[in-house]
Amino acid sequence: YFCDPHSPWQRGGIENGNGLLRRDLPRTTRLFDYDDTDIDDIVWMLNSTPRKCLGFQTQIEAFAQNLGVALDK
Repeated sequence: YFCDPHSPWQRGGIENGNGLLRRDLPRTTRLFDYDDTDIDDIVWMLNSTPRKCLGFQTQIEAFAQNLGVALDK
């Protein structure tokens, strides 16, 4: 599924993710000012945020559940 250009209402989940990303990386941010560790930390923060669409599980928890793998907490 592809949404039309400049039509953020068509895929609200994507816009929500963009908003979360923009909390740490504003639009004027120059990415080459960040090292790999900084980017990894931001990715970890985004992936470990509970999501309503996943029953308030994190993406990591939902992925592990689908694989049938238990996570150590």
